[in-house]
Amino acid sequence: MSDGSGFPGFHSHSYDRNYSRPLFRVASFSDSGDEQERHAASPRGHSQSMSRTASYKGAAPSRLSPSMSKMSMKKLQQVVDEKSMEDEEMELMKEKYTKLLLGEDMSGSGKGVCTAVAITNAITNLYATVFGTCHRLEPLPPEKRSMWNREMDCLLSICEYIVEFSPTVQSMPDGSTHDVMATSPRSDILMNLPALEKLETMLLGILDSFDKPEFWYADQRNQSFNESKKSFQRSEDKWWLPEPCVPDSGLSDHMHRELQQKRDQASQIHKMAMEINSGILSEMQVPLSYLETLPKSGRVGVGDAIYRYMSSGDQFSPEHLLNFLNLSSEHEALEIADRVEAAMYVWRRKASTTHVVSKWENVTELNADGDKNLVLASRARSLLLCLKQRFPGLSQTTLDTSRIQYNKDIGQAILESYSRVLESLAHNIVSWIDDILIADENAKKGHKIRMQKQVFTQLSPQR
Repeated sequence: MSDGSGFPGFHSHSYDRNYSRPLFRVASFSDSGDEQERHAASPRGHSQSMSRTASYKGAAPSRLSPSMSKMSMKKLQQVVDEKSMEDEEMELMKEKYTKLLLGEDMSGSGKGVCTAVAITNAITNLYATVFGTCHRLEPLPPEKRSMWNREMDCLLSICEYIVEFSPTVQSMPDGSTHDVMATSPRSDILMNLPALEKLETMLLGILDSFDKPEFWYADQRNQSFNESKKSFQRSEDKWWLPEPCVPDSGLSDHMHRELQQKRDQASQIHKMAMEINSGILSEMQVPLSYLETLPKSGRVGVGDAIYRYMSSGDQFSPEHLLNFLNLSSEHEALEIADRVEAAMYVWRRKASTTHVVSKWENVTELNADGDKNLVLASRARSLLLCLKQRFPGLSQTTLDTSRIQYNKDIGQAILESYSRVLESLAHNIVSWIDDILIADENAKKGHKIRMQKQVFTQLSPQR
């Protein structure tokens, strides 16, 4: 779904996204079903307007004044316009839903992607449509908020049908019992989806809290040279973003504390979303095409300098290694992450020939055996985690991209893309708050200097 403007096939009702809500109903594409749903969803005021319009229409024309006739025609035209907008939106949703089911291929040639990848693209495109043009700390516009809630409800409702069976005992009215297979949400969905929905609510709540802030934004391109010198200085790679502005004396202490609290909250949300995303990606199967591109040895993959540091001594500090590498850009960090991740899987594959490891995260008991490959694999994983924490805006590695591209599990696709877009939103909020805090610090420094100059001028002897 290239535009991400809608997720068809579902009606735009508001639902509480939890597992206690009724199963999402997929409307039939008949005209009568659509008409019933539209009638049920129409506001009360619209039905009253239609009844009043019908009564006016049935009355004798001589009893209606010209003003009343114009009013009734205006209300009738408003109802017709709203009804046509609903019909247009429904047709668009049907078209997009059909495209999603066909794997984003409307030609019927079977060249579309699998359903999991199509849903991943749908969530990613929806996030780009809703939040792609948002670069300010302000509440989300109502139309975008409505689009986000409506279509995410549709996409997440798929998880209600991803269940697992468990044996249970059912009691009958006559007192007898029977062994039956009960259904429940899959364990990974039951654990991660409510947490992600809570994180989303918290992030949108942070944006809603800045409805009447003390700061504002100005387009840097419309400012003069002198004005830009006094204001916040942005890095060259973000010249196109709106520039935060604060009062000449800076923000109040209350607003400064609130910004700092919101920043800490968004930072914690970012870490949690990143952890969930990393866990989902680790559960995805490694594509065979990626394994075929691995180097012959881990030392060749990471290079001699990094290999010597990782293999020397019993004490290993990923922070010291990153300080030694002195990475200056995210491009360099992504290159190191790809190399370390490839070497990690080389060492894991060599270690698997001598050990059966079910969870690579728990290899402390195997390290006692003295297997150097296990030690190197564990250190490579810790280095990757430290690298992602130091560069929170780091792009996906080659392995992560391959896993998403070849993934066929719909539940994992929803959880991975959902956590990834929330991670991106949390990172953006932290970045926006940092810009305002920097502008506030610069304004307060400038105000302090001006006050000192004023005092010095008053105290200096008159010539």
